[in-house]
Amino acid sequence: MIKVGEYNLLRVKKEADFGVYLEGIDQEILLPTRFVPKGTQIGDELEVFLYHDSENRLIATTQRPFGIVGDIVLLKAVSVTKQGAFLDWGLMKDLFVATSQQLTRMAPGQEYLVKIYIDEQTGRLAATEKIDRFLSNENLTVQEKEAVDLVIYRRTDIGYVAIINNQHTGILHHNEIFRPLEIGDKMKGFVRQIKEDKIDLIIGKPGFGRVEDEAEKIMRLLEENNGYLPYHDKSTPEEIQEFFGMSKKTFKMTIGNLYKQRKITFTQTGIKAEESL
Repeated sequence: MIKVGEYNLLRVKKEADFGVYLEGIDQEILLPTRFVPKGTQIGDELEVFLYHDSENRLIATTQRPFGIVGDIVLLKAVSVTKQGAFLDWGLMKDLFVATSQQLTRMAPGQEYLVKIYIDEQTGRLAATEKIDRFLSNENLTVQEKEAVDLVIYRRTDIGYVAIINNQHTGILHHNEIFRPLEIGDKMKGFVRQIKEDKIDLIIGKPGFGRVEDEAEKIMRLLEENNGYLPYHDKSTPEEIQEFFGMSKKTFKMTIGNLYKQRKITFTQTGIKAEESL
């Protein structure tokens, strides 16, 4: 089955002066010469992205766009007309956003968070800023402690709203954030808690899984500083957050775990890598 706006594995059917034709369901799909991998032969299978060109012909490319159909991505506007705006999404043909699908009038050079979808009337790929209609927490597909993909959506008084797996929304609370965030940032996260249809999120791994990640960070920082760091359980939360990018609670849990593993030792003024003693 051919899927427009996604990656497809298609077989090379025949060669032409301007590229190769790939086998489709009921048509041959052109892969232009500039995108044909060197050494390609008839019968080879190629992974290609499919979209429509300016003449509405289905075309293949080995370029990889910044997002595929269903993705929510931050894209830059390159030009604007009365009908809409065109966004750079990593392909030669820009992605169109109709004026009716913009929240505010887009301007060239500015970045916008959009969802890539297939327009029902034209069957062509397009983008929209009106993302909310695609998001719902009514029927959740995630559960507590599950790893999820996050996109930062907007800032609130209590933290940031993040889009979960391009389907749901959840909250990253300010006290769980230890690095600067920008709208459109993508990251891995975990579902911390679900209350009815409200989802609390954290960045990284929950519990001691998260501590293991921070442990690697502390050991790396020790190595970069000759095996010693002037921080300990008496350091202020502000000092810990500024240097390590983590809460004091996480820091204490982490160094306690490293001490039990005999990877560090405590001094009166800080922590020291065990192997440097």
